[in-house]
Order: sequence, then structure tokens, then C-alpha cells
Amino acid sequence: MFSSVTPFKNQHYDELKKSCIKDKKLFEDPDFPANNASLYFRKPPPGRVQWKRPGEISDSPHLFVEGISSHDLNQGIVGNCWFVAACSCLALKQNLWTRVIPDWKEQEWDSNHPEGYAGIFHFQFWIFGEWVDVVVDDRLPTINGELIYCHSKENNEFWSALLEKAYAKLSGCYESLEGGNTGDAVVDFSGAVAEAIDLEEGAFHTDEKKQDELFADLLKVYDRGGIISCSIRAQPHEIEAKMTNGLVKGHAYSVTAVKKVRLGHGLLAYFKNETIPMIRMRNPWGKTEWKGAWSDTSEEWTKVGDTERGNLGITVADDGEFWMAFSDWCKFFTDADVCRLINTSVISIHKTWNEVVHFGSWTKNADPLLNRCGGCANHKPTFLQNPQYLFDVTKEVDQVLISLQQKDMKIHRRHGQGENLTVGFSIYKVELNRKYRLHDIVTQACVGSSTYINARTVFMRVDLPLGRYVILPTTFRPLTLGEYMLRLFTDLDSGCRELTEDKPKVHCWSSFVGYPIVASHVYVHAAEGLENQDKTGGADPYVIIYCEGKSVKSPIKKDTLEPEFAISGIFYRRKPRKPITVQIWNSNAIKDQFMGQVMLTGLVEDTREPQVMKLRKQGSQMADEMPGRISLKIVTVTQLTDL
Repeated sequence: MFSSVTPFKNQHYDELKKSCIKDKKLFEDPDFPANNASLYFRKPPPGRVQWKRPGEISDSPHLFVEGISSHDLNQGIVGNCWFVAACSCLALKQNLWTRVIPDWKEQEWDSNHPEGYAGIFHFQFWIFGEWVDVVVDDRLPTINGELIYCHSKENNEFWSALLEKAYAKLSGCYESLEGGNTGDAVVDFSGAVAEAIDLEEGAFHTDEKKQDELFADLLKVYDRGGIISCSIRAQPHEIEAKMTNGLVKGHAYSVTAVKKVRLGHGLLAYFKNETIPMIRMRNPWGKTEWKGAWSDTSEEWTKVGDTERGNLGITVADDGEFWMAFSDWCKFFTDADVCRLINTSVISIHKTWNEVVHFGSWTKNADPLLNRCGGCANHKPTFLQNPQYLFDVTKEVDQVLISLQQKDMKIHRRHGQGENLTVGFSIYKVELNRKYRLHDIVTQACVGSSTYINARTVFMRVDLPLGRYVILPTTFRPLTLGEYMLRLFTDLDSGCRELTEDKPKVHCWSSFVGYPIVASHVYVHAAEGLENQDKTGGADPYVIIYCEGKSVKSPIKKDTLEPEFAISGIFYRRKPRKPITVQIWNSNAIKDQFMGQVMLTGLVEDTREPQVMKLRKQGSQMADEMPGRISLKIVTVTQLTDL
């Protein structure tokens, strides 16, 4: 996560405030004026709007009244429950809201020093990989003297209304906040990584094992400061329709707690140690709650002792906050946004991730081969024209987190645009020595592909074995232009970098040593039938592929007589008639033992039709007579241009 801050529209809060105090005037923001253009582009508010400063709404305005709380917020007339739900989550995380609302003590109204009030505030958001400082004046839209958008339950508390105004400024106007994704707002508040979970498609309600695993994951996310929200999918005519159980369709809820609630009373509860997984949520309306099991007044709470109920803060009030059994949550909710605060700290008691961030664009070029907007894998002729990023997994198996985020489009809604592109990515396992862009995926294995969706962020977790991989971030259709940010998280440094070159460069000495004529792909699939090589009755074999002074070495297979190798290398050959050598060795602490080799000629006819002719030579070949009986299955693919 980046720490530097960029002033939005080059407006510097400190300079503007000092200037206003010096001139004894209140700030009026020229970049977000108090007029209709800042309110809407299509649908005007239902009444005559007057812009008022907090002092004109309340006699004693404050940024916070008795601190900051998830109960402070209530949604206004614009349909941005997703944003209000994210604010409710934000209020629970002091380490986050103090970053979003910087200098909050200094920004608070000070009745002892009214001369310090200049009608100016600022907030910070994590926008597309950088923290952005947004300045606003405190003129807020009202109808009949009351705030019409997000507001606090206390009429003299204004942090939520001012925060919403700053976010509306980023998006062009208040109406641009109509409809959105809670996870996107949480990312903008924190720089977190958002994962969308389809609870319905995952069938978590009917699969108890998957449900337990999901709860354990959400509990870990919550305990480590992450933010979770949820919603119930709805048809257009069902948006914000109230169900008989009290839940609202097409409406975003903030998750305010994930707990294992202890059942029983007194000491018996601790000795019996019986718990039930539960989740607490808040409706941004500040009212309308779940009516089923574990709702505020349900009889299920008699199973819980007074001490545990006190720890949970159970209140019997229609304040929009309620508990549910996790099984019911999985049954009735269809979608969840899980925002993880990825720990990249060098010193930490929790797991630390290695993060790599790349910014790129899907671009079009007059030369089609230089396009970087080839569309998804359905479009085979152009797919490999997309940007390509290479990374290494250096553990036996590593969990890799990949986040592809496109630029926020809400600011374009007033122009009839503003819809997200449909994006996704594919992951291919490639040769251990690959350094150049892919031009053919016949020899590559696709090990993962995200869903393609018109969401701002596409996320995937995948366990990958040791090896080298290439990610291709793409739009769904070719020739769709846009910008993206790719974030990759691994346990160990992955060395992730973009592949920009198509083939080896020609140097001044190339005329003496020779130009590469062909590119050969060698894939060693398996070895079997080794004789006992050590005291344990096994061997520790590995494979090396040699070609024109270059080599690729496989990982060592520990203590086995039937190793399964899956090693491949790509070689740019100046003398294709010279053989490629594949050797098997047995690892030894003192001196490795040579076990045998295969010589491959890999000859090809000369042709001037690039990427057309391919020769495949495959089958089993016996190694030279050496200690140990070895059988190799080898595939070679040779062609005139890069693979």
C-alpha cells in the first residue's frame, strides 16, 4: 500500500484554509460548487434544495458527537446504501477512519477558537493505487432545513455528510453514487483487496463443510481488521423490496461482527464450551431488521448467559443492527464482499505477504501484433496480444492472491457512460527459463482462469506448485480499451514483471556467434524405473536439459524410485542440427551421481512461414547404459519463431 498523498485537482487543504482564515472568509469550492450540477445529471431531488453550512442547520455543529460509531449513519434519498454500509464498517476500524478523516481533531469545530473555522474539510481515499486528498467546503444540500443525503442520527454530527460529499466530488455528483458496490467503497477507504463471494452459486447453505470453512475464513478476516458486507440479489422491480423475514432485497448490509457465541449459563457455559457461529449486520437505513431466529427479541437468546449477552452488546431496539445464525446468513444472503487488509509488514505476528503492483493499459496499435487488447481466450487469434506478466512460485506449493482492478467509471455516468468493462485474467504455467512473451499456448498449461464480470475488481485465490507462470489480464472482447491495476500477493518474492520483448535482441556480436534460427520447446513429462540409490531404498533424482550452453534444472524429487517430472524449457537455437541433451542425476550431499541421458536432434525443415510448421517428436527412449534403469517420456516442439 502506498503512503504518499496526491491532492485531488491540485487543491491543497492547508494552503486553502490558511488563505481563507487570512482573508476572513469561508471556503467555497470552485470544483464542486453549490449548484444543481453537483447534485444530479438526470433525476433532480424531490423538492427545492438549499445549500446550508452545518452552523445554519445546528446551533452546535460537530464532526463527531460522542465519538464515531456504525450507528451514526442513515441513508438519504440517493440509492447509495452500498456507500453507507461501507461507512458503517469504516466506523468500526479506528486505524482506517483516522486515515480517511485525517487531522480529525484539528478539523473539529472549536467553540473556543471560532476564528479557526474556515468552512473547509478534507478526506483521503485510496484511488487506483494511490492516496488522494479531497477538499470540500461544508455547504450541504438540504430540503426544508434537513440534510437530504447521508446524515447522522444526531442532527449536529456531520462527519458522514461531509465524507459523502467528498466521495460525490470524486464521482462527479451525488447522483453518480446511485447504485454501486460496497466492496469498492471499502477498497477506496483502505487499499484492501476485495473478493466477491457468490453464496448462492457456492451452495454454502447445503454444504456444511464449505460453510464451516467459509465461517473460519470470515472470522479470520474480521479478527485481522478486514471488512465484510453482504446483499440479497434482486430483479430490477425488487430493488429495496422488504421480505417477510425483515431482510431487504437489492440492499447492502455492513457486517459489524463475526463471532462464535457461547451457549449456556454461568460456569456450565465455560465447562461445556458449546458455541454457535453467528454474524451481526447493520441496515444502512438505521431500521428494518431480521425477524427470524436470533433477532433482537427471539427466544433463542435465552440460551445465552447474561455475561455473554453483555459482551455481545445485545440491544432490543429497531436500530437496524441484528444477529443471525451463520447458517441462516448463508441461506438468505446471495452475495458477500470480503475486503482483506493484506499484511505486507516486515515484522508481524500474522502471515506477511509479498506484494507486487503493476499498472497497465489495454491499448490499440496500428500494427495488430503490437495491440495489447486481444480479448479473452475465446478469441484465439488475438488473445496473446494482451499484456503478459511473469512470476515464479519458489515454494513446493504457494497460495497466490491475484487482484485485477480497473479504473472507477462513475465519473462518466453524467455522459451516459460509466459502466465497468467486463474483465478477467488467465494463468499459464510456462517453461522454467521463459523470458519472452508467449506467442503460442499449445505447449502451455492453463492452471487458472478468473470469472469475467463487469465488476471494478476481479479477484482469485489459487494454490500453485513450484514453477514459472504468466498472467494475462484481459477484457472480454478484443479492441476494448481501458486501464488496470494488477496486484499479486505471494508468500515469497515472486519476481513478478511484465514481459515486453518478443524474442532475443540482435547484438553487434550476433553476426559472429550466429543468430537464433529456431525456438525449441522441450518438455520432460516423466521418468520411471529407477533402481535403489540410497540407504532409504529410494533416490533423489532431478532432470537437467542442455542446449547450446544453456540449461534448465528441475526441482529434486525426494526419496522416490518413480519420480513424476513436469519440466519444460525453451531454447533459441543457432545450430538446430546440434542435439539437445536431457540428463537425470541423483542428488547427493557429497557429489551428485550421473544416471543417464538422452540426445535429441530436433531437426526441422527450413520454411519461411512463421508460426505455421511445427514438428513434434514424442515417445519413450532408453537412456545410455548407466547405473539405474531409466525411461523418459519426452516431447519436443520446434518452430521457426518464438513460442
